[in-house]
Amino acid sequence: MELPKGKKIYFASDFHLGIPGAASSLEREKRICRWLDSIRDDAAQLFLVGDLFDAWIEFKNVVPKGYTRFLGKLAELSDSGLHIEAFTGNHDLWMRGYFEDELGIVVHHKAIERTFNGKKFFIAHGDGLGPGDLKYKLLKSVLRNPVCQWLYRRVHPDTGLGMAKFFSYMGPKHKDFDGRPFLGPEKEFLVQFALKKLSEEHIDFFIFGHRHIMLEYPLPQNSTYVNLGDWINFNSYAVFDGDKLLLSAYKEN
Repeated sequence: MELPKGKKIYFASDFHLGIPGAASSLEREKRICRWLDSIRDDAAQLFLVGDLFDAWIEFKNVVPKGYTRFLGKLAELSDSGLHIEAFTGNHDLWMRGYFEDELGIVVHHKAIERTFNGKKFFIAHGDGLGPGDLKYKLLKSVLRNPVCQWLYRRVHPDTGLGMAKFFSYMGPKHKDFDGRPFLGPEKEFLVQFALKKLSEEHIDFFIFGHRHIMLEYPLPQNSTYVNLGDWINFNSYAVFDGDKLLLSAYKEN
């Protein structure tokens, strides 16, 4: 795809709407909507790279309560012609058609590769990629199992969503809202994944969420690893103008 003149592609992840409480989540939701309004005129595409919600489970006829402003804004932008694609993360694995049917948004459950203006992008939330983290990989295989999902949907939505929120809140980001530092390339699973991928094919930009760090890290072959940060600490996003990719933070006047 060649970007039209003056148009850009935006990437953001890890909004984690729903935490740490209703008031702060609502304030963050409104801020995200203001950011979406600020990019609407020059955005050609928008990629939402996972963990938009801290706990999201779709039942057959039920979706989680709340997030009206955010979902309405996405519907408005999609209806206006903005092409939006979303990814499931480890906190919103069970997207099952609501975004596609109600918002007109493509949802990816796995990594994708795209080429824009001759630059090759590898885009994924990042959970479960790379070496190690075997406990989570086992858990993810269980959570994504169709039989397990069918059984879970037999639980009343209030109970099912309540359990999801409880276990989500046990995660490390809820204990340290200042984020976790970059551990160095040898200890970062996603950097190791990117290096292995580069040995197989050239990628110009690896775009990930998940780690809650705002980072551009140079890789061999003029490739770049980008972690999008989050909207708990950074209000961060990446933007590609057809030539360069810039990691930035939304600031209001």
